[in-house]
Amino acid sequence: MNLRINPRALALLAFAQAAIGAAAIFARFALTGGGPIAVSAFRLLIAAIPVALVALLRGAYRCFDAPTERRLAFAGLMLAAHFALWIASLRFASVAVSTLLVCSTPIWTELYAVARARKVRRDVLASLLTASIGVLIVTGAPSKNETPLGIGLALGGAIAIAAYLVLVRASNARYSTLAVVGRTYPTAALILLGTSFALHDPVPSGSNTLAWSGILAMALVSQLFGHTALNAAVRQFSPTFVATVTLIEPAIAAALAAVIFGERLGLTTLAGSLFILIGIGLALRAERQGLPNVKHG
Repeated sequence: MNLRINPRALALLAFAQAAIGAAAIFARFALTGGGPIAVSAFRLLIAAIPVALVALLRGAYRCFDAPTERRLAFAGLMLAAHFALWIASLRFASVAVSTLLVCSTPIWTELYAVARARKVRRDVLASLLTASIGVLIVTGAPSKNETPLGIGLALGGAIAIAAYLVLVRASNARYSTLAVVGRTYPTAALILLGTSFALHDPVPSGSNTLAWSGILAMALVSQLFGHTALNAAVRQFSPTFVATVTLIEPAIAAALAAVIFGERLGLTTLAGSLFILIGIGLALRAERQGLPNVKHG
């Protein structure tokens, strides 16, 4: 039967994707002065501090469920891996191909769902294929600058965030969104900081305002707002639906690049964006006809 979709949750997810879609633009600035692991570490650290403080003040750490705590600790590791791998891939692959591959997350979440249920839903498959065609149109053909390492890093980032979404979705119902990100953000930040120091990944100098502006924008806009809203959305929608909506990121990045860097937004980009929107519409329809929404506080 058809199920009602919470319009506020859907709007939150849309705004989250706009904020996250801008991350590639911010990362381009951040990498002008720092290494990918250090950039990822400070992005998460800056976002984690206010989140942890608010979580502490609101008693978000009071609830305790051992299996969920272990699950969220592993989710924090996956979040750290996602950012480190994806940002690192930008050094070994073009932005277009890196973004395309990291947006393959729905494939991995759906494969996980198929493995558990031992069946595939045609409506979900149709939405994934349609949106994926749009991503291919938007990003275009790979350039000669791609390397196997860059492709592998981007794919690893996609698999890591897919695992994160599945783990968060499976959290105990008593854990609010604040309780979840209050655990996963600091965990990921500490893991990345430790890795950055161990590997001597370069940190931007204090005078490099361009790099730090990129890091701050990723932390406050893409992470603190975007990914926190994404965590809230995944408690309302299935991981596959949330991951499918992330396929709009290349279109958002292309539009921002056209405004900021003067890159031309061609007809193919507009056509690809249309395919992506159709794919998201099909995913929304599949979500409404699928399992009941599970709402958490």
